[in-house]
Amino acid sequence: MADVPTRSRRAAPGAAVSSAEVADLVRESCPVDQFQGRRLLVIVPDHTRTAPVGTVFKALHRHLRDSVAALDIMIALGTHQPMSEAAICERLDMTAEERATQYASVRFFNHEWDNPAALTQIGALPAKEISELTNGLFSMEVPVRVNRRLYDYDHILIIGPVFPHEVVGFSGGNKYLFPGVAGPEILNFFHWLGAVVTNPMIIGNAWTPVRRVVDRAGSMVDRPKTCLAMVVRPDKSLAGFFAGTPEGAWAEAADLSRQIHITLKDHPFRQVLSCAPTMYDELWTGGKCMYKLEPVIADGGELIIYAPHIREISLTHGAVIRRVGYHCRDYFLAQWDRFQHEPWGVLAHSCHVYGIGTYREGIETPRARVVLATGIPEDVCRSINLGYRNPASINVQDFANREHEGVLYVPRAGEELFHLRQRPSWAGGS
Repeated sequence: MADVPTRSRRAAPGAAVSSAEVADLVRESCPVDQFQGRRLLVIVPDHTRTAPVGTVFKALHRHLRDSVAALDIMIALGTHQPMSEAAICERLDMTAEERATQYASVRFFNHEWDNPAALTQIGALPAKEISELTNGLFSMEVPVRVNRRLYDYDHILIIGPVFPHEVVGFSGGNKYLFPGVAGPEILNFFHWLGAVVTNPMIIGNAWTPVRRVVDRAGSMVDRPKTCLAMVVRPDKSLAGFFAGTPEGAWAEAADLSRQIHITLKDHPFRQVLSCAPTMYDELWTGGKCMYKLEPVIADGGELIIYAPHIREISLTHGAVIRRVGYHCRDYFLAQWDRFQHEPWGVLAHSCHVYGIGTYREGIETPRARVVLATGIPEDVCRSINLGYRNPASINVQDFANREHEGVLYVPRAGEELFHLRQRPSWAGGS
């Protein structure tokens, strides 16, 4: 499948890829004769990714429903919370009536990363290869497990958007397999790998050590795979639609995402108000409001995650986060004997939210301060090593139109990346 050409539809500036163009590309990239009688599993993201997933799935269903033996959905949760039937219908822009009638035969599955019975091991990445893939940062064998349901199907089709991403550089492609439907070993490994490299050095860069690991793991899933990758503008219009292999479609989408999703600023900001959309319903996902803005916070500055609707740290990982807190990478590395047995994916999340910092002679110093203005109580914020501000004390308009004063207001944070035109050394500059 490596030589399969990537097909695409790109919108002109000010325009959007239409539903008709989406349907055309689906027909071109998924010929009926190649899917006749086959069982097709469609992997899609959960509600924390903005994209017209329903438009693409419905076009696919119309095109193939009379030809395939099965056309089912799996939610690439990674370690996110399972979605209800109603929430999956909403993700797919599907009404309850549509679900009960024209889509009644479509089965919905949530990935279960922490259920050994739901997983199967498909191999392992040996220590020597891990060393090569990570530029020598790690040398350890990593078992590769995925959801065993993948092997109930003849073909895997990935539908999802591509955005700058804190762990892998740009999301999409094989990332919907790893960690989307992966087991905990590789999931924890490559998240920690991204944290060791650090968010500012990873995010917005396509060809990262983490992407190499993800693509290598993806090559171990021995089923034919097709990827339908989307690039979605901040106004939610579709700027580009790409079909091909997970590697090829992702690469072209990442090139467009770099143009669409990265905003360059001339100077850093002493204060940033980063407003989380309601699709981030806990700090585990709301942390993206820090990841995408860390590069433009001034040394000694402050980033406020404004999200009155967020009341949980993480339903899945909250106990571990309360135990270890939020810290910089060097804090954990300097005390690795103490922390190495904690889930590495949680340690990575901790580092990404806290940001770059130092740990010298027992003293941790953040490069910039992260403050939560959420529904999480002040005592909890302090106990996990983050700042607190009462969200009721914030009038978001007080932060608007003040960039000349060193204050940045981002009304919908989490998917668009902000970078400086001249990047400092800690953010990958020269």
